[in-house]
Amino acid sequence: MAEERVKRRLAAIVVADVVGYSRLMEEDEVTTLATLKERRATILQPIVRAHGGRVVKVMGDGVLLEFASAVNALSAAIELQRKMADANTALPEARRIVLRIGINLGDVVIDGSDLYGDGVNIAARLQSLAEPGAIYVAAAIRDQVNRKLPLSFDDLGPKSLKNIAEPVHVYRPLFETWATVYDEKPATLPLPAKPSIAVLPFTNMSGEAEQEAFADGLTEDLITDLSRNAGLFVIARHSTFAYKGKSIDVRVIARDLGVRYILEGSARRTAGRMRINVQLIDAVGGGHLWAERFDRSLEDIFSVQDEVIGKIVEALVGQLVELPPRKRPKSLEAYDVCVRGRSLISSFTSFPEAIREAQILLERAILIEPEYSEASRWLAFVHWQLWAHSIEPSDENRSRALELARRAVQLDGSDAAARWVLGYLLAYEKSWPASDTEFKAAFRLEPNNTDALVMSSELAVYAGQPLEAIDTISRALRLNPRPPGWYYWELGLAYYAAGRYVEAVKTLRMEATYRSASRRILAASLAQLGRKDEAIREAALFMAKTPNFTIAHWAAAQPARDMETVQRFVEGYRMAGLR
Repeated sequence: MAEERVKRRLAAIVVADVVGYSRLMEEDEVTTLATLKERRATILQPIVRAHGGRVVKVMGDGVLLEFASAVNALSAAIELQRKMADANTALPEARRIVLRIGINLGDVVIDGSDLYGDGVNIAARLQSLAEPGAIYVAAAIRDQVNRKLPLSFDDLGPKSLKNIAEPVHVYRPLFETWATVYDEKPATLPLPAKPSIAVLPFTNMSGEAEQEAFADGLTEDLITDLSRNAGLFVIARHSTFAYKGKSIDVRVIARDLGVRYILEGSARRTAGRMRINVQLIDAVGGGHLWAERFDRSLEDIFSVQDEVIGKIVEALVGQLVELPPRKRPKSLEAYDVCVRGRSLISSFTSFPEAIREAQILLERAILIEPEYSEASRWLAFVHWQLWAHSIEPSDENRSRALELARRAVQLDGSDAAARWVLGYLLAYEKSWPASDTEFKAAFRLEPNNTDALVMSSELAVYAGQPLEAIDTISRALRLNPRPPGWYYWELGLAYYAAGRYVEAVKTLRMEATYRSASRRILAASLAQLGRKDEAIREAALFMAKTPNFTIAHWAAAQPARDMETVQRFVEGYRMAGLR
């Protein structure tokens, strides 16, 4: 009889185990086993199914998973770490279930339902190397997911693994877990004097992934419209979207964000119609203040938004202060495309390719509807990013950005974001009075606009007022307690300008902003502290990602009313080895 051929296949293997399992079992065996069983049933298994994987086997404190796709494997692992961290927030630190995870892409040997071979062994060795709460991946995984997932990676270099002949190049994907963000925030934020509200991401009930952008866009637009009311304290989009897909009690969310009221809802869009369910909850006093369902034609989306805003303001403030209405797009297709484009812009610092995709989408939205103000101002911001961050530092991008920003304000002078974008670009043209006028208009139209606050802080830095800038960013962080990474970039900039280099280093080394172009400010801060080797290393890493950068271009481009501030940065850049 011929020898039976060994069955093999290529697979993405995930190995996870529990940190400190023996200690947990020794302290409380029954509770530990019950908690692990519950986590497997409610977190692990649903995540694996959702990402097209399978649980190969459970091994006491560990688990072996198989996926056909490297992207699915890493996406599932990140979701697993995040949801495990979510579940831990209600537990004392000593009882938290924390995972280490290793992932490898390789050949595996099939034995019934089990898997063996180096493909599995390498994943297990990576898991044993990983820090608590972290994921370590082999280079093959990183190569497969590069540009497919909006992630940066720590390059940990080649590692010698037990019983593996050749060193394996290891990377650590950088992602935020709930626990990380949670631990950086105070336990309780005081409630503001005015009615305070957070709008949670609406649930997409259509069952179609492509409708996710519609539900997200609806949420974002409601936040924008609520933010226009000076009588309300409105939490910014980025902070509320941190809860997307998480099953967390609204009372916990309200406490963490420091608000009293929560708006949540769902949206279903099919065959030209939509069904939107909305409820306003008093998370402190308890009870539902208002709930309603809207079954309408899709063309009524903006009138429904207006109705929802009116109901909320009436319930919380008692009287709607009339503001100039924002100009809505006429084309739903243009709206859909713009929503997809704007969602990519905030990911630029961690995923540079996203800005190119955003540019294509926004240009398409304007092609569909040439008088679409929001699409024009977002496209203006894209061209400014290309110019200011030395991606394509051409005069054409600079002039195109200003042209589009002016066009956006011309089309809709009641759009606060269009006003601050134009104000910001005018500062780079050294048109200070016009810039100040636009920012004042933005804050008059939308007092809760945190992006405008942070952008104005940058202008304060270059006007020689770094302490005022730090105070402004602090106000923005109260409205946006879980901000995008570039808020910390601007805070690091202000700390550097104020000569507070230790605080600048601490801020700019935060995971949220570390691998963005803010690295040049980190390098300068390290140089000012006399940490020359670290400064030169960070400067080299910055140049590897932004090869077109020159100090001369940067210095000439800054919106500086105070040249001494610019020279302080130039000095730091040169000390760090930038040219």
